[in-house]
Amino acid sequence: MNLNIKNINKIFYVFITVHLIIWTLIPSITNQNLPLDTIEALAWGSNLDWGFNKHPPMSAFFSEIFYKIFGSQDWSYYLLSQIFIIISFYYVFKFSKELLQNDLLALISVLLIEGIYFYNFTTPEFNVNVCQLPFWSLTVYYSWKIYNGKNINFSDCLLVGFFAALGFLSKYLFIYLLISIDLLFIYLIFIKKERKFDFKYLLTIEVFLIVLVPHLIWLNNNEYITFTYGLARTGLEQASILDHIKFPIIFISKQIVILIPFLIMVLLLVKKIKFKFNLKDKKLLFLLAINILPFLLMVITSMISGSNIRTMWMTPFYLFFGAFFVYYFKSEINQKKLKIFSYVFVLLFLLSPSLYAYISLSKDNKRTDYFGKDIADLIERRWNKNFSNEIMYVVGDEWYAGNLSYHMSNRPKWYLTIDKKVDQLDPTGGLIYVGNAEILKNLCPGEFGKIDNQGICMIGLRK
Repeated sequence: MNLNIKNINKIFYVFITVHLIIWTLIPSITNQNLPLDTIEALAWGSNLDWGFNKHPPMSAFFSEIFYKIFGSQDWSYYLLSQIFIIISFYYVFKFSKELLQNDLLALISVLLIEGIYFYNFTTPEFNVNVCQLPFWSLTVYYSWKIYNGKNINFSDCLLVGFFAALGFLSKYLFIYLLISIDLLFIYLIFIKKERKFDFKYLLTIEVFLIVLVPHLIWLNNNEYITFTYGLARTGLEQASILDHIKFPIIFISKQIVILIPFLIMVLLLVKKIKFKFNLKDKKLLFLLAINILPFLLMVITSMISGSNIRTMWMTPFYLFFGAFFVYYFKSEINQKKLKIFSYVFVLLFLLSPSLYAYISLSKDNKRTDYFGKDIADLIERRWNKNFSNEIMYVVGDEWYAGNLSYHMSNRPKWYLTIDKKVDQLDPTGGLIYVGNAEILKNLCPGEFGKIDNQGICMIGLRK
């Protein structure tokens, strides 16, 4: 197969463009409502802060930017998600070209990860996992420039600190990548003594901490609520002795299943599977640090704590698996098999959105089948019949109340609760509670209704 550099670059840009179009178009056409996590991010964005009850603020920040531009146009949030995906792909490609010194192999490194469902089937839902992806790839890329360069560049250190902070502000699990990269540098500087310590390294930490300061203040003021939520999600408090064995085995088994399409494509390219790790190989050492070490740290976390590591938490961990496998087996890659590899790639590339569309259209009990806009319109019409002031606040969970905030014409601010916040609200503003119908029915001082098994309590200035 005769491919020059221009052709390879063109193929890459065609690939990411088609990926963006397909994965923006398919959910826009087949979904009735935005997914849960996207509505959640938009709910937070309506009342933007430096953190929220579940996560740090970045997913809400980017969702809110898109809301300011596009409003309640569902397709725009599918587009937002895909922009994050293709930025990640771009820096994986850029990193792979520098690592492999071969543009064709760099392209294969990106095409391989398209076989991992984190980068196709789950991407329409913009959430904290997707939000991490570009910052994960950027942090790795600029860490590589520091690692591989003869001289440490001031700007590279600054960018690593900045992008690492944005990644951490997307989701705290980003710390697993940072720990892994730091361990690599500690190993080389203080144990192997192959590198000299440079005070420019401290710039990375300084920038990282400076960017985090507002969030750290928010955490302190809010009793570290996001950590409480994260620990609850792991099931750590209910962990038994058996969980220290059971959950790591379940976790590893799920990862193997997820990687099956990826591994099939690798096997199609490789003549022989040979395992031999040369830890003196500088490039291999970096690849192990960014791919295998974060994974092992997750397994160790589960073993020590007995916590249940959720599958979706691994979304960014496999971004550079293509580069790792291509580099490791590069001498065994049979370019005569590229044709069959391309056929299997195209099959998987088209199969994933086809399955997504089929499931979306054939199943009618999913979150994305929720009639959020119709319900919001119904409540607004009832409000306008009974009250003279504007709806300024909705109170309730991120899904039901969050949908109202997103779909209502004036975009009321969302609150999970207004306990201890009443003095912050405009007394002339209308308020809607969403919650348990039986409780609200007895407590509602205004207009009460019930929709989709949820109680709706409207409090405003009567006409």
